[in-house]
Amino acid sequence: MHPTRKAVATAAALLAVATAAGCDADSDADVSGSGSAKPGCPTVLAEAKRAVAKAEDVDAPWTGPTSGPKAVRGKTIVYIAHTLANPGPAGVAQGVGEAAKVVGWRARILNGKGTTAGVKAAFKEAIDSKPDGIVISGFGPEIIPKEIQQADAAGIPVIGWHATTAPGPSKDPKLFSNVTSRVEDVAKISADWIIARSNGRAGVVIFTDTTSDFPRNKSELIKKELATCSDVKLLDYKNIPIPEANSRSINEVSSLLKRFGDKWTYSVAINDLYFRHAAPALRAAGKDGDGAPYNIGAGDGDPSAFERVNSKKFQTATVPEPLSEQGWQIVDEFNRAFAGEPASGYVAPVHITTAANSGGALSWDSEGYRQAYRKIWDR
Repeated sequence: MHPTRKAVATAAALLAVATAAGCDADSDADVSGSGSAKPGCPTVLAEAKRAVAKAEDVDAPWTGPTSGPKAVRGKTIVYIAHTLANPGPAGVAQGVGEAAKVVGWRARILNGKGTTAGVKAAFKEAIDSKPDGIVISGFGPEIIPKEIQQADAAGIPVIGWHATTAPGPSKDPKLFSNVTSRVEDVAKISADWIIARSNGRAGVVIFTDTTSDFPRNKSELIKKELATCSDVKLLDYKNIPIPEANSRSINEVSSLLKRFGDKWTYSVAINDLYFRHAAPALRAAGKDGDGAPYNIGAGDGDPSAFERVNSKKFQTATVPEPLSEQGWQIVDEFNRAFAGEPASGYVAPVHITTAANSGGALSWDSEGYRQAYRKIWDR
């Protein structure tokens, strides 16, 4: 049983009581900084609380594919990460490697090192090795359009992870499938969590990376959902490219604290790692790790994010991708491609992890995915 299942009965019961009473589960504390003021968006608030309650449910059985082709033997795939410093692509790479061993394939992992030049060089290395399939992870195919065409001409299927805004197959650019949660769902539930937890009153900073379509689109969707509640105020929309988060976050967070002070009550970032780097600045400013600003990561749910959430140290929640599970899905999608079958069409449901429902776990994956894929592959 997944560790998060341990707390399901208690968490669900408390949440049901809180929802029935017309308040959120944290209403005993003034988490919004607004005291007993009525929210300016009662309808939006009620809908947000219902959505958050559903997303925080940890009883999530496998809803993915249960049928498909048996494992095709003797294949080689190359996984290209935008940067392995990003825990999302790194976590998926581990899942790909694990699943590849199960089906008897060779999986190579290449690091684009966070630059277009690095990604292009990695793709060239991949093509030159004449693999059976290529994964592009954490970056959009718009930065390598000629290389994608080259792979297609060579008959090499390409699968993306967070490569385009939509999950599933893509004709232009040509991808057999793109494995990701629906960015609309992740963005909406992240904003809804802020609306619900703050009781409709929050001063919010969004951390984003506008250098790539996927994170830029996610943050715009978050901003749009926050705007549905009139008493949620967007204080700043901070663009920090992911490869620069380590070097820039401390100074940027210090500047935000000086500008907004106690008005800054919530943050949402397109990736959890922003809060890894923001923590020292918040700590230096005398902020309580379990106090405002309350931070939620709209992806990817890496182990360090779970550690911060579990210990209540400068991150309150994460909307985790099931990273290992998605690595297994990528291998399954390739197996379908090699067998001449269409993509599965599966999209993992959205989930929110907090200290109350994590059960001390360091990851989130649907229950039973390994068994399901092994059964499909007859492995």
